[in-house]
Amino acid sequence: MSLLERIYFFHNELTRNRYPNARTLMREFEISQPTARRDIAYLRDRLLAPLTYDQRKNGFYYSDAAFNLPFENSARIVFLLGMLNKLATETGLGELPEIRQLEKRLTSMVATGGTPITDSIHCEWIEVEYPTPEVFDTIIEAIVKRRRLELTYSTLKHKQTERIVEPLKLINYQGRWYLAAWCTLREETRIFHLARIKKAAVGARAVHSASTADKDLDRSFGIFKGPLRYRAEILFTGEAAELVKNQYWHREQEIESSTDGIIMRLPVSDNREIMMKVLQYGAQAKVLGPLELRHRVETEIAKLTDSYRS
Repeated sequence: MSLLERIYFFHNELTRNRYPNARTLMREFEISQPTARRDIAYLRDRLLAPLTYDQRKNGFYYSDAAFNLPFENSARIVFLLGMLNKLATETGLGELPEIRQLEKRLTSMVATGGTPITDSIHCEWIEVEYPTPEVFDTIIEAIVKRRRLELTYSTLKHKQTERIVEPLKLINYQGRWYLAAWCTLREETRIFHLARIKKAAVGARAVHSASTADKDLDRSFGIFKGPLRYRAEILFTGEAAELVKNQYWHREQEIESSTDGIIMRLPVSDNREIMMKVLQYGAQAKVLGPLELRHRVETEIAKLTDSYRS
């Protein structure tokens, strides 16, 4: 349990006039006496709690009954914790015990008669995938401890391969979970789709850190990463122009007004996702360049037309 959780517990005992002491913390959290005493000192010295010791009752109480923790009644803190809970639930992590504990904590932080904050927030993704809890837990452990991962990974064609990787960053992209990792086989940063990881085990000490992935993750649009191939140039018209001009697709995007709408330019390393985005807007999106992307979109539209005609 974290220091914050122990402080919350001790504070609640105090506000209920239960006269807690170091042994109270030791029993509840199975911590040592020095740790319990440091927690109490932190509450008194760093959070300026008006702690007073009652010799007769062998415990502490607040000499000022109106004292609250600095973050206890902050609407913003409650909202942010609620948002964290909702995001975790909507991205497939709702069954983790830590998220369940957070939900219970949020319920206790809302005054009697108040609206539960999680009922006041709605988050929604399409195509949400729920990672296997055992795989997710193993990846988290490897990231925190900076260890390698031994993976059994399945391709889209169901071919399984064994990989040894050094985890760098967890990515949630459009409701799906991915792992950016240094692949010891390819000797470069690769993106692994968590839904395709069949088994994961913690291995030896890792060398590469999260910063290794930064340049690879930021250099081009979309989740399909790789060497920069071109800068796409797309004309959006009508309602699509009104929507896209306020959207953020990539940190190096450029948006320019034109007589027909807007022109967006952005770096691309893989055709697949940018094609999907263009096709999403139908006739209101037109690829101006490069020719490679333009021809790919034209071919896809022709195939789509044939499939409906047939």
